[in-house]
Amino acid sequence: MFMGEYRHTVDPKGRLIVPSKFRELLGTEFVVTRGLDGCLFVYPMDSWTAYVDKLKKLPLTDKNARLFMRFLIAGANTCELDKQGRILLPATLREFAGLEKDVLLAGMLDHIEIWNEERWKENADFGDMDTIASHLNEVSGRE
Repeated sequence: MFMGEYRHTVDPKGRLIVPSKFRELLGTEFVVTRGLDGCLFVYPMDSWTAYVDKLKKLPLTDKNARLFMRFLIAGANTCELDKQGRILLPATLREFAGLEKDVLLAGMLDHIEIWNEERWKENADFGDMDTIASHLNEVSGRE
């Protein structure tokens, strides 16, 4: 699973070094797409396929479902690592996430998030984790 935070830079050509621990889990081909909260999501192909299978079950008659699918699927790109362990991030995705130089890659169990480092810091005020955890326990039925 993907865990941890790693700081890297995007070079002028739009390439980003992927941490070696993440490279092993990504495999040879993976998907990069628009993510929530202004970051990018990176999925290994098997996780992406499982996620898409869930999306296919959304009702196309629901406007929010259609919008969400457009947001995620239309922005998706298949990527591969080069010999130096870098990925080339498409310009449209770099613009969406505000990736110009300093970025943070965060492991999120089944996927990776790529953040503009300043945007990450703005979102890093995680608030009252005790209250959030309590709410999530109520929603999930766990104690």
